[in-house]
Amino acid sequence: MKKTFAFLLLAPLILLSACTFTQKIRDGKTAFERKQYAVAEKLLKKEYDKAESRVEKGKIAFMLAESYKYLNKSEASINWYETAYNNQFGYEAQKALAYALKKAERYGEAGIAFKELGLEIGSPYEYRREISACKVAEGWKKIKNPEYKISLADFNTGSADYAPTFYGDNSLVFTSDRRTSTGEDTYNWTGKEFSDLFKVDLTTNDVRSFDQFLNTENNEGTMTFNGDFTEAVFIRCYGEKFDDDYCKLMFTANQGVGWSEPEPLPFQEPNVNYGQPSLSEDGKTLLFVAEHPDGWGGTDIWITEKNNLGEWSEPRLMSRSINTIGNEGFPHMDGDTLYFSSDFHQGMGGLDIFKTYQLNTGGWSPAFNLKPPINSGYDDFGFIVDYTSDRPEDVLQTGYFTSTRPDLGIGDDDIFRFEKREIIEEVVEEPAEIEYKMVLDVYVLEKIYAEPGNPNSAVLGRKPLEGASLKVNIGPRKQTITIDESGLYSLELEDDTDYQFFAEMPEYLSNQSKFTTIGIGKDPNNPVRKFELEIVLDKIYANQEIVLENIYYDFDKWDLRSSAKATLDDLAATLTINPRITIELGSHTDCRGAPRYNQELSQRRAQSAVDYLISKGIDGSRLIATGFGENNLAVDCVCSQCTEDEHQTNRRTTFKIIE
Repeated sequence: MKKTFAFLLLAPLILLSACTFTQKIRDGKTAFERKQYAVAEKLLKKEYDKAESRVEKGKIAFMLAESYKYLNKSEASINWYETAYNNQFGYEAQKALAYALKKAERYGEAGIAFKELGLEIGSPYEYRREISACKVAEGWKKIKNPEYKISLADFNTGSADYAPTFYGDNSLVFTSDRRTSTGEDTYNWTGKEFSDLFKVDLTTNDVRSFDQFLNTENNEGTMTFNGDFTEAVFIRCYGEKFDDDYCKLMFTANQGVGWSEPEPLPFQEPNVNYGQPSLSEDGKTLLFVAEHPDGWGGTDIWITEKNNLGEWSEPRLMSRSINTIGNEGFPHMDGDTLYFSSDFHQGMGGLDIFKTYQLNTGGWSPAFNLKPPINSGYDDFGFIVDYTSDRPEDVLQTGYFTSTRPDLGIGDDDIFRFEKREIIEEVVEEPAEIEYKMVLDVYVLEKIYAEPGNPNSAVLGRKPLEGASLKVNIGPRKQTITIDESGLYSLELEDDTDYQFFAEMPEYLSNQSKFTTIGIGKDPNNPVRKFELEIVLDKIYANQEIVLENIYYDFDKWDLRSSAKATLDDLAATLTINPRITIELGSHTDCRGAPRYNQELSQRRAQSAVDYLISKGIDGSRLIATGFGENNLAVDCVCSQCTEDEHQTNRRTTFKIIE
């Protein structure tokens, strides 16, 4: 699946630079860093054979494994993760291998790998959920489900074909990077064409471009229509020359003789990727996916409504019954039922298809996994139901979905057809009264660093923080709990209630979180519901610089980029929760340029960060701006020979707790 507009499948949001799509690359590492995985695969194989040390072979093997993962070549990625780990690449390769084994439905091996990971980092807590998920998925895989029958749609190719949606009678519109796509350039992520919208006649399996006017040399895809097919929303990924490409929701109307010039929907923010739209039948409700700073983690499903003036409302996040800290996507509205995919709800490996329905209370029922044969360990998504085609009397439902499973598919993403048959089950008398219950498990944790005592090293995981104090506010009621060695505080929740949690520990930065049961409905099929909340406390490293991620500046400028503001917003929240600390915000340049100029530039950059924090309500007396110029380089390389990565490492913004 093309990560530019189906960006939630394998990794966090990935932004692709427009100028690197077709640019020729001479070495595997550069190709990998520029997301040209099809190019990297060939170059890295040659470089692996020439590598002389095990350490170098391990680095190359890991990049190869990651490239194969993004190219949907599961077994090849597993083999190269193993090679990387055996060549001393370490924990990161072992972790990736465990998830790859799970996705390949090798659940026994994956469970062992996750257990070993927890032991290696010193926290069985970190992977307890994955170990349990492997056991559940292994059980689901053994269940024979005669209710569903699936078959590969005849119009698939060896290219990626995915995200079908109905268009009139007996036609589907879907996304594909098959050879007949618009444009002559190769998309070096995949080694194939750029994606277009295609239409298939289901009576003849004849496939043609959906509309030559809508398809361009950019990536287009994941289209949705209103009920009478007069309006549509789809995705186009584009940017100005030399700028990053961002995927936008594009609106177009059927004018009788063709579709109108697509326009981006007005509520979209710059530097945010949007994708996978779903219109309601009346065209007044739109669901879509975004990895937004205000989300709950990963990619989330958002909702917006159109008023009588044709104006779209400010988008809002959908329910916690749907969105998680993982990735949710590919929503499809089917009356009061919503189908969507998730890689965090209890599933089988990659993305699984779930359904939920709207309750009388206005909330949503718990997400229900459709299980095999609809779901597999691989990515399964884009589920739609067919209400117009003829079907036998014993068939209750037919439709389509997309899967990357290799056993039944013919390459990359494939579209499958399903039939759901009636299964006569023994009638079980329902109890006279159902006892509903909601339980929240709150964990207080601390980070595990690859280098103990170095907060700038990689975070391997989290572990329980024994002895931490947890204050719980339930409306006007308050209580304080001391966390034990399990890190857990469990409480039974009340209906329509807000909960506030504040955790603290000596020598740690305090943190807080919240949870609400407002909008969570009662579902007779799931009377007992369990939720988890994690609060992570950062250890205080006094007078030690900590790098702030994602704070970059344009060349020769000190204005904050919009991407930097999210990081500073998090820092502002931490300072608000911890009113007694004073910090020094430092800015460093690389070694290029005159020392005096670099000193002045870095001071302006540090001050711009301080000014932003002050605008967020932080007392200026708690903030010190210091420009270090090119002093204190993180990578002390010969300036004329430094790589661009080394220069970027040196161009960093840091904070240090000084009081």
